[in-house]
Amino acid sequence: MATASATPTPATPTSASAAPGEGAVRLGAGGAGLGVPAIVLMIIAASAPLTVVAGGVTTNYAVSGLTGVPLGMLLLAGGLLVYAVGYVAMSRHIRNAGAFYAYIARGLGPEAGVAGAWTALVAYNAMQIGIYGMLGFTASSFVTAKTGAEIPWWAFVLVTIALIAVLGVNRVDVSVKVVGVLVALEFVAVLVYDVVSLAVAPEGVSAAGFAPGDLLAPGIGVVLVMGIAAFMGFESGAIYTEEARDPVRTVPRATFTAVIVIGAFYAFSAWAMLIGSGPSATVGAAQENGPDLLFVQLGERVGPIVADLAQVLFISSLLAALISFHHAVARYAFALGREHMLLPSFGRVNGRGAPALGSLAQTALAAVVVIAFAIAGAGSELGPLYPVLTLFTWLTNLGALGLIVLMAVVSVAVIGFFARDRRGVGAWTRLVAPAIAAAFFATVTVLTLANWNLLLGEAETGFLTFALPGLLVVAAVVGLAIAVQAKHRRPHAFESIGTGAVPVARADAAR
Repeated sequence: MATASATPTPATPTSASAAPGEGAVRLGAGGAGLGVPAIVLMIIAASAPLTVVAGGVTTNYAVSGLTGVPLGMLLLAGGLLVYAVGYVAMSRHIRNAGAFYAYIARGLGPEAGVAGAWTALVAYNAMQIGIYGMLGFTASSFVTAKTGAEIPWWAFVLVTIALIAVLGVNRVDVSVKVVGVLVALEFVAVLVYDVVSLAVAPEGVSAAGFAPGDLLAPGIGVVLVMGIAAFMGFESGAIYTEEARDPVRTVPRATFTAVIVIGAFYAFSAWAMLIGSGPSATVGAAQENGPDLLFVQLGERVGPIVADLAQVLFISSLLAALISFHHAVARYAFALGREHMLLPSFGRVNGRGAPALGSLAQTALAAVVVIAFAIAGAGSELGPLYPVLTLFTWLTNLGALGLIVLMAVVSVAVIGFFARDRRGVGAWTRLVAPAIAAAFFATVTVLTLANWNLLLGEAETGFLTFALPGLLVVAAVVGLAIAVQAKHRRPHAFESIGTGAVPVARADAAR
């Protein structure tokens, strides 16, 4: 059976594939030349710090009923750092825009790689499109509160989709400039809140939230499941290896930097919220105010103008995340198209070096899904919260589940990749760390499924309980079927899987 080799074969008249850099279509025509800061910004943008602190941390306190959220964030960051050890080690040897795709293909086989890539397509699309629900609701509610004008949530979303469509067909460094400003502003907003919270400290400043007893109690599963969603997007650094200035050094440094920064930032901000509300009152305040807690406290302690600015930045935080996930989807479509595991036209770049067709397809899909939810939600008993309780909740949880599963699989793929050739890598990097990471993400997957109804806001098991995870299974099966079909009928394409090479049929392929 022909499989993708660790070192792609250069293109010749009789070779099955063209090696990357030797006739292969590459992203970033002319070289986007992304450095560590640029990739870190794209990673952090996907994580959406202000959205996580205002929405995720508050909800975590409210649902789990525990004060150990800060410690939970540190534990999750530690687990992700262990995962990153093997992940970035592979990034030094594999330069491919379809990161999970290539890593799984080269570690576990072409069939598994394509199955993983199609799963990633669904997961990233779900994350991106789901966020539109929160953005539409927040923008609509804010405008109504300040002006009295009642503009439907989907109107704001369609305008945003058009904006992201423009950014998506340009080189990624254009988006980096936009995202850089948005991320910097949301960091400032959260830090202002943190400083004010610590200054107020109604019960004094303490180490509350970091004691093992604050976390090791019933509800810890909720803390970890909701907490891991806050980091989704951290793995996206490897997607930009083809557009990085020096991928061997840039991607590893950017990945580790992003995990450390957002992990420390989330833990600190969760602690500041705990201290600012009072450890004994935080859970109650979170349950009463929900995601508005941060803005309510800013309004009371600093003034309504600052609270309003923070809400605007909350919306821009969602926009930054949308831009980042949009680029991830387009690059996975590009990687699959380039190797003919999707329509080959997806594997082409425009004059700006951007994967234009993948970007436009994601834009079209987002518009169709949003319009469908807008029609279904007309007159819903859920009222204004409809896009949050359905579009946002359903799809972002689906996306997070898909990415968690993929990271568990990638951890196993790391072991498989280095088992064939150690490449001078030590046992910690090629075996121990990936094994720990695989166990870690497998555990989080089980916890996620165990709390699935809670995450979806469903009181009982119903159609959604199985339908949403079923989409990931269907995607994996479709990818597997495409790879098996290629193995038997398009061997030249099968041999290119995970290599980043454009398939070139042998002269005798039709015989």
